[in-house]
Amino acid sequence: MRMDFGVPPLAEQNRELVEERLKEARAVGGTKETLTIEWRGQPLHVEVVDMPVKDLYYNPSTHRIRAQRSHDPARDRALESDAWSDESQEYLHFLLQALPKDPSLRDPDFDTLLESLRDFKQTDPGLITRDGVLVNGNTRRAALKELGVPHIRVGVLPESCTWADVSAVELSLQLRKDHRRDYTFINRLLAIDEQLVDGRLLKDIAREFHIRTDTCEQDLWILSCLRDLAMRSASGDAQLRLMDFEDAQEKLRELHRRYVKESAVNKEDADLLKESRLAAVALEFSKTDVRLIDPDFQARYLDRILPDSLKPTSVEAPRAVAIPGLNRSVKANGAKVAAARALTDTLLKAKAVEAAGGRVPAAQVAESSRTIAAAKLAFSTALEFAGKDARVRKRRQAVPDRIADACQDIEQCITDLVMARASNNLDEEAYDEAVLKLRGTLGKLAFETSRSIKAPGDGVAWLLEAFKGDSR
Repeated sequence: MRMDFGVPPLAEQNRELVEERLKEARAVGGTKETLTIEWRGQPLHVEVVDMPVKDLYYNPSTHRIRAQRSHDPARDRALESDAWSDESQEYLHFLLQALPKDPSLRDPDFDTLLESLRDFKQTDPGLITRDGVLVNGNTRRAALKELGVPHIRVGVLPESCTWADVSAVELSLQLRKDHRRDYTFINRLLAIDEQLVDGRLLKDIAREFHIRTDTCEQDLWILSCLRDLAMRSASGDAQLRLMDFEDAQEKLRELHRRYVKESAVNKEDADLLKESRLAAVALEFSKTDVRLIDPDFQARYLDRILPDSLKPTSVEAPRAVAIPGLNRSVKANGAKVAAARALTDTLLKAKAVEAAGGRVPAAQVAESSRTIAAAKLAFSTALEFAGKDARVRKRRQAVPDRIADACQDIEQCITDLVMARASNNLDEEAYDEAVLKLRGTLGKLAFETSRSIKAPGDGVAWLLEAFKGDSR
């Protein structure tokens, strides 16, 4: 549920200053600067005024750094308790300058924005509530504050603005096609999920985010998966955060597509695929490597290479899983899935401890690093074998695939021939030459086939009989 952060300490002062600046702008003749926004489903032109940078507040509910707030759990809790304190506002200021996937580092894009504002000043206005809370332009305010610029140009929302309006307006501005800087992958997932929690229909959310409904469903599946991984990674004071998977977007999208396909055939195979690929994602293997992992990856390649320290001692799958609210249960996943899940959990916990650094004992960090290193070595070796097998399968499939492609071309040729006949527009001589070339090519194919296949099936037997005696 969306939080209501109340009003900031300088709310009344900002309201008076906003009214004063609006009156001044209206009193001056000439063209007035306005900003067009989407307000409760309709376009609205709001007036633009100058406001003191120091008196405005960062928006604690901004989607731009929603996931990054977990970088420092203590400061995040303090922010939720009092979003307007100097400490909380300073934390938001820090996150707006930080690299999204690793807030301990400064974002080069923020430095680029600094240079742009220094050289060209502010080109686009931000947007505030009457209380002085920035709805749009939080990062620009952070940059202007760093540069020591005293004022920022902002549009002013109507007096009736609520926190729900703040969220809706921010999203509508962010999702405009011409917006310069997109939300990060995780923050976009959180924004979609927030809309769903607020009771909006999936088709309406998809339309607002300019994506298909099935893409929206995929995003929600990925977010649910990431939240599950974060919970499974908990080990004492260490736990992975959603933003730790910021770079895994394409790997997770491919996983979802493959998982849906496998689930339609065999649910257990789908879950085996999911656990093995998630383990590889946690180990930060590349997209092309993760793509090599099939449902049988662990049983076929990994188990015989995996160190004993990473093999579950005894894993028993539950007999059934109860359905909440109903006096019924369904069959649980088998022991293979339970073992794959146990391995993934081990790696997630080790990853969380390794990332926690100084928050956990050094010996525990060292042990987790050794676990990760051993797992990476085992996965690398297993992926090498899987890659070799994949290349062999690809070569085995190349010949029949080319025949299938040729058949599609001939099917299209039949359609073109019918159309040419209807319009009396066929070059018969050229067609005759092309058919002779086809005959010669099929003759060569029959010759090489006779040398390659010793026990022909019906199709190969027909080909050999059709070109029997052909010496090509």
